[in-house]
Amino acid sequence: MAKRDYYEVLGVDKNASDDDIKKAYKKLAIQYHPDRNPGDKQAEEKFKEAAEAYSVLSDKEKRARYDQFGPEGVDGAGGGFSGGGFSMDDIFSMFGDIFGGHGGFGGFSGFGGSSYGGRQAQHVYRGSDLRVKVKMNLQEIAKGTEKKLKVKKYVCCPDCNGTGAEKGSSSETCSECKGSGYVVRTRQSMFGMMQTQTACPKCGGEGKIIKNKCRKCGGEGVVYGEEIITAKIPAGATSEYQLTMSGKGNAAKHNGVPGDLYIQIVEEEDKNLVRDGNDLVYNLMISVPTAVLGGQVDIPTVTGKVRMTIDPGTQPGKVMRLRGKGLPSINGYGTGDLLVRITIYVPETLSREEKAAFEKMETSDNFHPSESTRQNFIRKFKNLFE
Repeated sequence: MAKRDYYEVLGVDKNASDDDIKKAYKKLAIQYHPDRNPGDKQAEEKFKEAAEAYSVLSDKEKRARYDQFGPEGVDGAGGGFSGGGFSMDDIFSMFGDIFGGHGGFGGFSGFGGSSYGGRQAQHVYRGSDLRVKVKMNLQEIAKGTEKKLKVKKYVCCPDCNGTGAEKGSSSETCSECKGSGYVVRTRQSMFGMMQTQTACPKCGGEGKIIKNKCRKCGGEGVVYGEEIITAKIPAGATSEYQLTMSGKGNAAKHNGVPGDLYIQIVEEEDKNLVRDGNDLVYNLMISVPTAVLGGQVDIPTVTGKVRMTIDPGTQPGKVMRLRGKGLPSINGYGTGDLLVRITIYVPETLSREEKAAFEKMETSDNFHPSESTRQNFIRKFKNLFE
């Protein structure tokens, strides 16, 4: 089932500012928050849908790709909230600036201190995103390709499996917050006694303390290493295209949510062909005799050479079109053409016999343009500037 437009989900237009997007999401998050709609599955789906829209539109790069390519441009970037890929706690932890650092309404001021599922969401670490560049030639772009990338990054510690605790030991419940990850402070205000909930200063909001830290990772749960990642890049990719691989960025402390990997396409220069969108351009230089008499020439394409006929009397600047010999659209809407632009090589030096032959041809009317040919040339030249 097709997803709704993210701007429509949040109720904003495409020119909305970052602040407008944040306000719109906050309003929907309050409206559909699980605490206000207990047991309402429809409200829960709307809550997740709004979170997915906000996760893309609040990120400048993701928003730009979404505006240009639609949902395909941010495949995996939204996280699949509405599809069940993320839990409520994941949403609360990722958007701490909206939820006040925890899953309850305390961050909204005035909705009480309850939290989703009857418990406060503990802090979950998130790994940072990574960006790599991948070179592709025109042949790879034409067909699409798989690239195996050796990415140096933080990975889950192999000794403690990401827990941060030494083998044979485990983490202990934080004595300060009793495992909840937050502490409640009560203070007197002009409105009476008020309670606020903040992340526990002793455990950092995790709800647990590691006594015996893993010696390999120092209790972090991650070490610097590398991973071989296979990236499937679609046919027709451009240098503006960026592939997002969700969860393939840096690993997070204590088995948290890993970051994303962004793959930027870098198009290698081809020795024969020049790209113009989905079309390709080839500059063909032919000899004067071939231009006059016509002939057969071989034209390079992304799939091999093809033979093309040069008509007698071919003029310099003529463009011949080979249909379907360009690059496919990344959205699957057709294939570009190969444009063959004709230039004629005029020899810089001549032998005595060649010079005599050209001097003889100079006296022939066939080697001088007619008035209609002159006017046609002038009209084409003017069209270049219109």
